[in-house]
Amino acid sequence: MKCPGQDTQYWNADAVYEVPCPKCGHQVEFFKDEPTRKCGNCGHKVVNPKLDFGCAAYCPFAEQCLGQLPPELIAEKEDLLKDRVGIEMRHYFGGDFISSSHGTRAAKYAEKIVTEEKGGNPAVTISAAYLFDIGIKEAETKHKSTGIEYVKKEGPAVARDILIKLKAKEDFIDEVCDIIGHQHDPNSEESINFKMVYDAEHIVRIEDLKKESELDNDTLSKEIERSLLTEGGRKVAKRMLLKN
Repeated sequence: MKCPGQDTQYWNADAVYEVPCPKCGHQVEFFKDEPTRKCGNCGHKVVNPKLDFGCAAYCPFAEQCLGQLPPELIAEKEDLLKDRVGIEMRHYFGGDFISSSHGTRAAKYAEKIVTEEKGGNPAVTISAAYLFDIGIKEAETKHKSTGIEYVKKEGPAVARDILIKLKAKEDFIDEVCDIIGHQHDPNSEESINFKMVYDAEHIVRIEDLKKESELDNDTLSKEIERSLLTEGGRKVAKRMLLKN
């Protein structure tokens, strides 16, 4: 059976349209399922701005269906993937709202840090932040403890199952699982993705500490400078946690 979105019998008058070339302004005609077309005037490769790319975030046949995906759409595919990771994380924790809230907050801070740092892979960083403590349920079941050493031990396998289910690429899965597996043990050669996830998680922990202890700005600033690994993380932490 052909995907309905790509089967022309389901198309209507909106299936063919023109968009201006971003380089020269010449009108480029697209069928709705075409990822890119070359501008007939200047030769620039134009990405279809109206392409419905939602299913390609998880469909294993996306490349066969849409053709050889351009880098712009691959990036969008990964961006949609990290949103689905967040949904799966919440489903996995079910009624454990404390754990799911922790992951959601870490991902929120990771997204802000990525914007400040302007480096690394945002999809890897945000997905790993969502899944940072995903091993906590298995740790409690198998070891009767939520200690960090058990969460690190159990987390990668749970994260891998979730990412395989979402059809993530193997190198993407490997990097996310590596971050989760040594989450509290940074070394001197960590990737920027690891550092941003580490900082996002630490901001959540400092935020919780602040609620418990009512720390003043001076104490918070010292802790931020001492514990965070990226300048972007420090900027986000100070902006979000320090009192004006």
